[in-house]
Order: sequence, then C-alpha cells, then structure tokens
Amino acid sequence: MVNVMPGGRVTEPGNALRFETGDWRSFRPILDREVCIDCMSCWMYCPDDSVIVKDGKIEGIRMTHCKGCGICAKVCPKHAITMVQE
Repeated sequence: MVNVMPGGRVTEPGNALRFETGDWRSFRPILDREVCIDCMSCWMYCPDDSVIVKDGKIEGIRMTHCKGCGICAKVCPKHAITMVQE
C-alpha cells in the first residue's frame, strides 16, 4: 500500500507507476509518426516517463501518466508532437 499524506504528498519513493496522473492535464500530445525521426529527445526530457519506446523507436505516449506539460513538443526538433486541448 502506498503511503499518501494529506495534501497529496507521496512519501514512498519509486511509486510513480502506481499513480495515474493523466487526468490532470488540459492539453495532450499528439505524435505524428510520419514526421518523427526517433531522436529520443521527447523521451529524455519527459518528466513523467510517458513516452513509450520499443526497439529504439517512439511508439506512443502513455496518456495515463502524461500531465500535458508540453515539454515533449517543445524539445522535438522536427515538430512531430503537437499539443491539443482536451
């Protein structure tokens, strides 16, 4: 069981996969696979580990954890990720 303190403080490290935080967002990333060059910039900078990588390629975005911060879209050199309002 995860120890969650009042105010939403989480005191147990390494538990991010147990909390689905994607419903917090007001914008969501849309990945255009036709434009993506699999440079991994979005994966490196995503603070929520929401970018799904398989066999060295970006496979998608884990929406259950994505908070819609837009960092992935900002760092993409090919503008393969756009943020759209939910």
